[in-house]
This record gives sequence, structure tokens and C-alpha cells, in this order.
Amino acid sequence: MKLYYYAFSGHKWGLDRVKRGVALIKALKEQGVEVQLLVNDFRAGLAAKDFGVRDSVTVETIMDVDVLAQKGDVVFIDTPEEDRGRIERYSKEYTLFHIVDDDSTVSNYGEIVMHPKSDELSSIIVDDEYFDILEKEKRTLFFFGDADYDKEVLAHSDFFQVTGMELILGHYFFVKYEDDLAKIFKTLHEPEEYSELIRTSSRVITASPQCAFEAISAQAEVIYMSREKDSESLLEEMTLFGIKIIDYFNQDKLLSLIAEFSISEKKVPNKSSEIALKVMNRINL
Repeated sequence: MKLYYYAFSGHKWGLDRVKRGVALIKALKEQGVEVQLLVNDFRAGLAAKDFGVRDSVTVETIMDVDVLAQKGDVVFIDTPEEDRGRIERYSKEYTLFHIVDDDSTVSNYGEIVMHPKSDELSSIIVDDEYFDILEKEKRTLFFFGDADYDKEVLAHSDFFQVTGMELILGHYFFVKYEDDLAKIFKTLHEPEEYSELIRTSSRVITASPQCAFEAISAQAEVIYMSREKDSESLLEEMTLFGIKIIDYFNQDKLLSLIAEFSISEKKVPNKSSEIALKVMNRINL
């Protein structure tokens, strides 16, 4: 029996699902369980190395997972793609974990659904390293995400003018985009610095759900910029974790939150090691 984790990724979509998958894969490896990471492009595989998973295999879409997986294997599917009947088919052939960001998703074919509000197998998975708390520098860090295909950051340059934010560049940012961004931010950080900066910054502002969960686990003040595509269940969990939420690039709300920011008792995100043990229990390892 082999285990596979398919994480949707790409220059338009970023690497949130890859980071989530890597967190679980690393935790399972600590328990002696090897998992093969499947991604959609070569760049995602290179990024996964930076995150801590050395090897990955590139497949085109969810339709190609069965090129590698065999009957009786364990497969994690983490993608927003239209599955075209693949969830049903894979559920019959594999022990299938379906990782989603909306708790309205139900199991229709016997697959194990991991969603944000699940008490047993949450889809909010944070690498254990973010719970190893480091001393904070007084810094407001902005991480839009690993992809900015439409150059949203540049289009909302006024949003950044009054807060003195430092920017972490994304793995998929366009060549020479950095030159444009340098006119907005006094400090630009390379993607390879991501983990250390998230763990050592006093405040993190982001449009990446995975980044928001990692930063709150590291005990930063976290502000998340929500978009219409975000599920209500995901946003509700963020609030329980103590993440403050503003509408997409809403400067007035941002300044209001910064002025009155307070940290209250909150729910704690799931360590990847905890989720790994529950997964092992489900597949009798």
C-alpha cells in the first residue's frame, strides 16, 4: 500500500494546498509513513523542497492521479477542480481523503471528508514548526500569496502607503514585477525567507488562508483579507482562532483594526502531527 497527496497548484492559484499537504506529509514521515506528493507544475515541486518535502511528481490534473495510484492505496485529494466523477471512482479504488475548505461538502461515496469544522480530521493543517514560538520583531509583514497573476498588489498600491508594511514575494510572481513592487514597499523579502518571517513578525496581513493559520499559530497579530470565494465555514474558523478579517483591500477597516487590535482567548489551530496520528488511526497504521 502506498500513500499519495495530490495538491492543486499553479501560477494563477498559488501554493496554499501544497503547504497544507507538505505539513501533513512531514508529520506522517515523522511517524515512519511515506507519502508521495503530487503537484501540477515543476515550480510547485521546487517550492515543496523549500518547505521540507524533497521529492514530488508532476501530474496535469486530478484526472491523472490514477496513473500512479493503484487499487488499495491511500490517496489525499486537495483541489478545487471539477472532479468529473473522479471522486466517485477513486473512492471505489482507494482509501480516499477529500480535503475541502467548506463544511457543506459531504461524503457521497464513502470518501473521508476533511473540512474546516471537523473535530476529528480538520482541513486546517499547520506545520508543527509554527507552534515553536520565536521572539517577535515589531514588523508589519504583508504576504498576498504565492501568486499574483493579475497584479492585484500593484493595482492597490494606495492600500500600503500608510502602514509601512514589508512584503514577502510569492514564488510565482512575474519576472521584473519586483521592480514595480519596490516602488511601494521599502523592504522586499524573498520567498525562501517565508517561514522565519512569519514566525518572527509581530503582525501579519495576508490574503492567503494558509498563511493566516500559520501566523496565528506563531502567535502573531493576524489580519486576513477575505474574498468572495472564501467559504463561510473557513471565515468562521478564522474568527475562532483570533484572526481579524477585513474585506479585500479595505484600507479603512485595516486602519481601524490596527488602532484597536486586541488578542483574546481563542481556539488553537491543528498541529500537523495531531492530524497525522488521526489519519494513521483511520487507515489502521
